[in-house]
Amino acid sequence: MLDKMNTEADTCRKYIVPKLQSAGWDESPCAIQEQRTFTDGRVLFVGGVPRRGTRKRADYILRYRPDYPIAVIEAKAGYRSAHDGVQQAKEYAEVLGVRFAYASNGRDIIEIDLALGTEVQRTDFPTPGELWSRVETRLEISGDRASKLLSASFPDPERPLRYYQEIAVNRAMEAILGGQRRALLNLCTGAGKTAVAFQLCWRLWSAGWNKRGDHRKPKVLFLADRNILVDDPKDKTFAPFGDARWKLGANAISHGRDIYFSTYQAIARDENRPGLYKEFAPDFFDLIIIDECHRGSARSDSSWREILEWFEPAYQLGMTATPLREESRDTYAYFQKPLYTYSLAQGIEDGFLAPYRVHRIVTDLDAVGWRPSAGELDRYGREIPDEEYQTKDFERLIALRSRTEAIARHLTDFLKNTDRFAKTIVFCVDQDHASEMRQALINLNSDMVAKYPDYVTRVTSDEGDIGKGKLGTFQDVESETPVILTTSQLLTTGVDAPTCKNVALARVVGSMAEFKQIIGRGTRLREDYGKLWFNILDYTGTATEKFADPAFDGDPAAEITTEIDADGEVVATDEEQIETASDDFEADAGTTVLPPDEPDALPRKLYVDGGEVEVVAHLVYDLDSDGKRLTCRKLTDWTGEKVRTLFPTPAAFRAEWAIQDKRSAIIDALAERGIDLVALQVDAGRPEDDPFDLLCHLAWNAPLTTRTERAQRLRARDPDLFQRYGDEARVVIDALLEKYAATGPDQLSLPQALKVQPISDFGNPSEIARLFGGPQAMREAVAELTEALYAA
Repeated sequence: MLDKMNTEADTCRKYIVPKLQSAGWDESPCAIQEQRTFTDGRVLFVGGVPRRGTRKRADYILRYRPDYPIAVIEAKAGYRSAHDGVQQAKEYAEVLGVRFAYASNGRDIIEIDLALGTEVQRTDFPTPGELWSRVETRLEISGDRASKLLSASFPDPERPLRYYQEIAVNRAMEAILGGQRRALLNLCTGAGKTAVAFQLCWRLWSAGWNKRGDHRKPKVLFLADRNILVDDPKDKTFAPFGDARWKLGANAISHGRDIYFSTYQAIARDENRPGLYKEFAPDFFDLIIIDECHRGSARSDSSWREILEWFEPAYQLGMTATPLREESRDTYAYFQKPLYTYSLAQGIEDGFLAPYRVHRIVTDLDAVGWRPSAGELDRYGREIPDEEYQTKDFERLIALRSRTEAIARHLTDFLKNTDRFAKTIVFCVDQDHASEMRQALINLNSDMVAKYPDYVTRVTSDEGDIGKGKLGTFQDVESETPVILTTSQLLTTGVDAPTCKNVALARVVGSMAEFKQIIGRGTRLREDYGKLWFNILDYTGTATEKFADPAFDGDPAAEITTEIDADGEVVATDEEQIETASDDFEADAGTTVLPPDEPDALPRKLYVDGGEVEVVAHLVYDLDSDGKRLTCRKLTDWTGEKVRTLFPTPAAFRAEWAIQDKRSAIIDALAERGIDLVALQVDAGRPEDDPFDLLCHLAWNAPLTTRTERAQRLRARDPDLFQRYGDEARVVIDALLEKYAATGPDQLSLPQALKVQPISDFGNPSEIARLFGGPQAMREAVAELTEALYAA
């Protein structure tokens, strides 16, 4: 007979594991993964200090094969119902992308089949074969195709696939082996699309899959629109393929390799070439993987689309970070609905991607615009049209050196006040602007440049191989320099810079897709190098605008607005916490850019070398609780809202706060939401209040009470509360109450409270306990004191 007093650990050890073993789950190649953590825990800012939140952990994950999880199990203690674990089991199954979930208290087993939408009670766990048979039937995959689906990934113990990457690989495998010719994976920037592509190719290649079903390894083409998006995967991630790799180019044609890499531009038709892709028969490739597929390859009028149409017999898998919107409809029409989506918000929530703090820096030119004086000439003697120029015009129509220098000075001061070796990318309007910004930053950081000649460098297409080399060094986590890169378009995507801590926006970014690509340069986490978050320094209002977009996907940890003067000096700074934004985003139309300069002609932009930048007023914005709009709001308002989500009434809050263990849980829950009680008291200007009273005031507008007032009320209301104890015990109680009034409720926590003066003057904890008649009586006395104190 199963003991209803069994703990959850007892349920696992005594009942679940033996039943799983009886069903054959511990027999190779199946596996039982017990207490398996599958997220890293979100990075939170508590009192301005980053810390990890709670990790998601499944009691059991059942794997039919090492690379194919099939079920999760949620265990409950014997005194609880198995139904209490159903919701958790179902949630974890949905997150982990498995079909089956089980909840059990040892007596009962409830099976949840997500595909059928059923919940049934069982007496035992199914065998691996039973579950796999149901999966095969659902997927309509069997025999040789099923064995290929279960092929092994490339073993990489240093960097095993994260749960969502494993899902993406398996979904793609299922689609391809199931005969789906066009497929799409939507994985946010920084999620590791290249690792997914590699493991997919490795498993298909190792299994000998090809579209005809004969016995040979597949021919795969990896396509992208930039060399860096091709060279990095080829030389690094796909290195285990060895000599099977080949990069296509004008003088680099081979028909004898297996894994090919190319940019569209290298093989596409243009006015001078018929198209290198026609060197290959239409049925040459078995699989084509298109990285960043939203950038034109699926558009019906695109010359790149011709490549995909030529290789129409091949299976084609698109990979993108851009969900469906008007501008990406061609992509979704061509590749179909995504097999799997992993959003930026989810990556931050799981703790795999870095959250970011937003600094909104305002100059008068960006706030109120700039207008030339009558007859004012630019650097080349051209008269400047009498118009009012706004942020969107700066460095596109008119270049204002004073503004560039003010931004450079502010950025320099920011690094001086934080970390002068914090790797930083400055996104400028064009290559010319990147050059001007580089020059300004070099002059302002001459002390560092004297020691490190490449402390500031420009990386744009004009630099060619030199710029590529500087970029490679910048990406190297072991290299201190370059520290600051100025760029325009080149680094918006495909650059894995894990230690990049600052992303500066010195240009307007009109496209949401491009904005997300840009901030993706900082989302990589490197905890071993102290990289848990990064800063977005927004000099144009782009970040604030994009965070206000109802469809933005992300989660800024804080927004900081700073005013700077003509010298780039900080005049005022204000910081606010920001709530989580929504789960989707859509791409806006791109901002218009001037055409390139005509040969042997003056630049199209107007250049103004004089003038001053003045300071203007500013506003601080927060995203509201559902991330739908920007509002002016303080941290105190946000805290009140969070307390109300945790507790429906002040009475419910009071009942838990008065209990030491539950009070600690409340403090942890608030910390998980980025609320530090000490910082909150400072922010509210109420350091003498009990945090309980301050939280009640913010949540329900309850009267504010200091700790001293609360202690005095208790003494006045119930002076004989502890008469049953001896005089010495009552002196200890009175000292605890005084200590509470002086420093806070931590002084009511045992045994820590007994180890500080003046309480420790009464003896060691054992000696103090004897004054009450023993440890249990002492704990009861302190619990009674706490309950009475918060009832006052």
